Amino acid sequence: MNLAFLVLVPLIAGLLAWLLGRKSDSAARLTAFVGLSIDLGIVISLWVRFPRAAAVGPGNRWLEQLDLPWIPQLGIRVHLALDGLSLLLVSLTAVLGLVALAVSWSSVQKRVGLFHFHLMFVLAGIMGVFLTLDLFLFALFWELMLVPTYFLIVIWGHENRQSAGIKFFLFTQAGGLLMILAILGLHFLHASQTGEYTFDALRLAATHLPGRWGMLLMLGFFLAFAVKLPAFPLHPWLPDAHTEAPTAGSIILAGLLLKTGAYGLIRFALPLFPQASARLAPWAMVLAVAGVIYGGLAAFGQRDIKRLIAYTSISHLGFVLLGVYAGSRAALEGAVLLMVCHGLTTGALFALAGGIQDRLGTRDMASLGGLWSVTPRLAAMTLFFALAAMGLPGLGNFAGEFLVLLGVFAVHLLPALLAATAMIVSVVYALTLVRRTMFGPSRPAAAVVDLGATEMIVMSGLILLILYLGLFPQTVIDRIRPFLQIIPGGIG
Repeated sequence: MNLAFLVLVPLIAGLLAWLLGRKSDSAARLTAFVGLSIDLGIVISLWVRFPRAAAVGPGNRWLEQLDLPWIPQLGIRVHLALDGLSLLLVSLTAVLGLVALAVSWSSVQKRVGLFHFHLMFVLAGIMGVFLTLDLFLFALFWELMLVPTYFLIVIWGHENRQSAGIKFFLFTQAGGLLMILAILGLHFLHASQTGEYTFDALRLAATHLPGRWGMLLMLGFFLAFAVKLPAFPLHPWLPDAHTEAPTAGSIILAGLLLKTGAYGLIRFALPLFPQASARLAPWAMVLAVAGVIYGGLAAFGQRDIKRLIAYTSISHLGFVLLGVYAGSRAALEGAVLLMVCHGLTTGALFALAGGIQDRLGTRDMASLGGLWSVTPRLAAMTLFFALAAMGLPGLGNFAGEFLVLLGVFAVHLLPALLAATAMIVSVVYALTLVRRTMFGPSRPAAAVVDLGATEMIVMSGLILLILYLGLFPQTVIDRIRPFLQIIPGGIG
């Protein structure tokens, strides 16, 4: 029942936080903290129980599995399963969930109980997306992520939160609707061939897809995941949503929700539609390279810190899309590693951007400067994570991007060369961020408070993870490699 608890505990904690928050804000915060701590404890116990993944093979695919009937008449089951890929991503969810909770501890003062209700329900939905193999349940968790995220933006967001929330909702809901239609199409097509009504992805992978059915159904999945990723040109919702969301919402959006799109491509789009995915791959790589270059150039032109970080996500997730469709095992492994490292790095940068806004009342880099002399700890943390975002060797992002480029270079020279140019642009925007905010004339008042003990503990923990993934990436690659090799219909 560990897998069920990973989803149920945040749901229960969110409900309790909402109820207790009517009387005490502190009780709501503490309840959410206890719930996420329990989830992190479960994740740690899974790592301890499964220290190695090398023994897993086609006959022993899952580290842990829960498969119970729910609506048997329609073939709907509660089918949760954990392998190395999902273990890695639920671990990221638990870590960034605690980071989001920490940064909102004192900054969120309005409707605190309701805020933690929505935050915990988003995290429960993300956990479910990373664990379920039943496509009906997957669609349910997919929608569970959407609604509370929308309310986090429009209730606790910044100046233009209403328009940003509506744009986020329309884009992601449109993609989700296409995916639901594709799931139903695959469900009925499988039933017409076998007489079996099921939403189980492992069974549906054996469905024969005649004519254009494979491409049409695959596009339903691809568009939903590409919007969430987001892939160029389906990205317009992202800069506004990231900029206007509260700090915790930005961390969850950039660190976790974007990863659900990449995960969906790896877990479902490739295995369910191998032939259609192969035909789409060249076009997907074109979109990936366009996103890598566009995101980097757009980031360089921003004045708002959060908007700059948002555009860097388009560039970094372009690398992930490139790795997924390159047809190279090394590129796919690099894409997964980059998903995790980007989540940690961008989550930290959004937390620091929120700290700057809380202290100075602005995110406009033209109004900042000289923070190194006023808040040296904040400045040092910003410098580290900016260097990590630009792919400094020895840090996790570099390892992921290098593996992607190495894998792509071996099979597709031109996309690799074009994507590599973005690494030059990333140096420019990362150092520009640091220079304009941390150096130059000191504009803030001398009384600005530096990072406190709790903030330093959170940032130091993220630094250790980024260093570990950069110096010892093979430990993560060894964990996920057996599972990527046995994905039905996977590339490589």
